[in-house]
Amino acid sequence: MAYSSHDQIAYSHDKALTTDSADEPEVLAALGYKQELKRNRSLFTLLFQSLAIAALPFGEGGPLLSAVYGGGQLSIFVGWIIILFLASSVAVSLAEIASRYPTSAGPYYWSFQIAHQSNRTVLSFINGWVWLIGNWTITLSVNFGLASLINATAALYHPDFAAEPWQLLLIFYAILLVSFVICTFANRFLPMVDTICAGWTGLSIFVICIALSVQAASGRHSASYTLGNYDKSLSGWGGFTFFIGLLPAAYTFSAIGMISAMAEEVHDPTIKVPRAIALSVPVLWFFGLFFVIPICATLPPLADITEAPGAQALPYIFGTVMGTPGGGLGLMFLVLAITMFCSISITVAASRTTWAFARDDAIPLSRVWSKVSPGLGVPVFALALVTVVQMLLGLINLGSSSAFTAFVSVGVQALQVSYGIPIALSLFHKRTQVSHARWKLHPIVGTVANVVALCWISFEVVLFSMPTALPVDKTTMNYASVVLVGFMAIAAVWYFIYARKAYKGPPATDGL
Repeated sequence: MAYSSHDQIAYSHDKALTTDSADEPEVLAALGYKQELKRNRSLFTLLFQSLAIAALPFGEGGPLLSAVYGGGQLSIFVGWIIILFLASSVAVSLAEIASRYPTSAGPYYWSFQIAHQSNRTVLSFINGWVWLIGNWTITLSVNFGLASLINATAALYHPDFAAEPWQLLLIFYAILLVSFVICTFANRFLPMVDTICAGWTGLSIFVICIALSVQAASGRHSASYTLGNYDKSLSGWGGFTFFIGLLPAAYTFSAIGMISAMAEEVHDPTIKVPRAIALSVPVLWFFGLFFVIPICATLPPLADITEAPGAQALPYIFGTVMGTPGGGLGLMFLVLAITMFCSISITVAASRTTWAFARDDAIPLSRVWSKVSPGLGVPVFALALVTVVQMLLGLINLGSSSAFTAFVSVGVQALQVSYGIPIALSLFHKRTQVSHARWKLHPIVGTVANVVALCWISFEVVLFSMPTALPVDKTTMNYASVVLVGFMAIAAVWYFIYARKAYKGPPATDGL
């Protein structure tokens, strides 16, 4: 909890604690909070959790149909290369700020500390709600995506099978409950779970790479076709088609900043948190090459993939390339397990974000959601809130699958906006705060990275508002922008009803 009911407590930078005492409560006290969570994570387990949240085979494979509409192999392969540089600019920009202010509060806390005193409270409230919405909806996209993949995997043996919306909802609920139980009662084992996930992901990518390359039941393409085939006829977007193909890669890297929510559970956070954020992109990208290239080399006809059951391309591709339902099922089992690991890791991160925002009295019933169970050492009520919110939003799919699909895009949009606000503020204030961080870039390199990050974030918000293919109707229209505005309207109502007088922002500090 914050000290003195959010009194503006400032600590001079020369009193900030160093590496030698980075795991002591006084470090968090310098940022205005009391230590309530156990610091049981290292750099590697933090990095592994970041990789688990990205869940490469799911992150790239789940929305792969967008890349098919986006032109096929060229968009998949070249897009993967382009996203490396764009996502890296976002990652290092966030890493610098996270090094200066390593708390579970993340972007809204950063915005409060960097912004001018006259507007920092409102800015942090807006940033906090966008950050919270992003965490909830991106977690929702993973869990419902897993349910959809399970449904599409069943179609390998029963091509005409399609789960009814209520059946899909029950699968979704089962996934949520499993994640909730594990995150609540197995917290001390979660660093090990993230480590197992990293190993499982590496092994799975190796197996998928070998299996697709060797079997190739639908044929192997030439090198030029594998890396350069580009079909604009499916999307209806003309010259913009290539950018639609960037969606899967952009989605994969969209949650790289969520690991900042674990800052109060790792030793020496001023170094290890930024390193984990910065390293996650190149590590993920490198292993991703061994996933995307075999898929590009063995991809079935693009038009056939657009007819995949459940609008899920990956099970169809695996089944077709392997030549048998059993072969496709074997590879999909690896992906489904990775996605379940992702569900656990991303739920943990989202719960810490919820808990931190409630700790600063920014959401209704904050006293409930900000409690940490003494026995379990986790914010159980925050975990429950994340789970219940997803359950309620899942009901929308019973009435409109297109409206629900918008939540996937909202998750990416909200996260990117929440990243962009503190990055823009830091750049506007001439990077004064990050210049004192223990982990920082050269001033020129940092400035370039910030500018590139903001340009990419701006484009990404627009990109995830676009429908995958034209023309559109009421079922294929992308309602992401409408949903995001709706969420922000709810936050605005809450601000004027209560938070305008009660929310004072997080404690003021000069950082570490």
